Amino acid sequence: MTTSNLPTPIEPMTIIDVDGVTRPVVAYAPPLTTQEWESTEHCHHKAQLLYSVRGTINCQIQDGVWIVPPQCAVWIPSNLPHAARGSGETECYCLFVDPDIVPNLPKQCCTLAVSPLMRELIFKAVCFPMHYPQEGPEARLMATFIDELATAKVENLRLPMPSDSRLQHLTDLMLSDPTEKKSIAEWAIQIGMSERNMTRLLQKEVGMSFGRWRRQLHVILAIQRLSKGESVQTIALDLGYENASGFITMFRKAVGKPPARYIADRINASANAAEHPQTPPIILPDTV
Repeated sequence: MTTSNLPTPIEPMTIIDVDGVTRPVVAYAPPLTTQEWESTEHCHHKAQLLYSVRGTINCQIQDGVWIVPPQCAVWIPSNLPHAARGSGETECYCLFVDPDIVPNLPKQCCTLAVSPLMRELIFKAVCFPMHYPQEGPEARLMATFIDELATAKVENLRLPMPSDSRLQHLTDLMLSDPTEKKSIAEWAIQIGMSERNMTRLLQKEVGMSFGRWRRQLHVILAIQRLSKGESVQTIALDLGYENASGFITMFRKAVGKPPARYIADRINASANAAEHPQTPPIILPDTV
């Protein structure tokens, strides 16, 4: 077998002990990666904002998967076990916020839009040493970042996951082949449930109907592929749509913009981010 046929290696993401840093906000910039990477399930007392500068990141917790496209961020509450994975060229920044010092933080995991001001604050924050002075410009900038965090817009880029084993089998099947066009009744038979019970239980566990959950799955898969430069037409056909217009209508209803506009806005924001000066290496404190 030639090396070109070998699977792309998975690069583990370094996990640092942010709880050992006695600051209300700790900023960290992992190295730019050009291959797939993952951080295995872990948790920390500090809450986390995971911001994608470029590339798409998936963040998974027990009851859902969040997609983090470029110029978006996922908020992970305190002490919540989570794992993350990126593919292709990705660059992300991590900001950890102490819930004991900063009140009124979001209690649920969510995907957040990053305003231009918040983006600039993040770029500046990752240049600070982790033990920055607790009084002075660094502390004031971190306080401003917290104010921006409190008003960030939530984007609906979550795919909720059920806990029932039969429904988990259903979601596994649909994730493995999102183009499958089985009816609800056919899916119910395949997982050993009646259509009525499957519909009721799915609504109870994920808060969505079967059709809405499948559309949300398609949006998440589409954003991942659009971010890699694939065409709307190809994605629409691969996801089982008869033509691109039906897919575009679904996508606009879900995220508020047609696919081409959504990705163009992300690319423009990424280009602006790329013009930002390269951040210096992070100097870890002795206690980390």
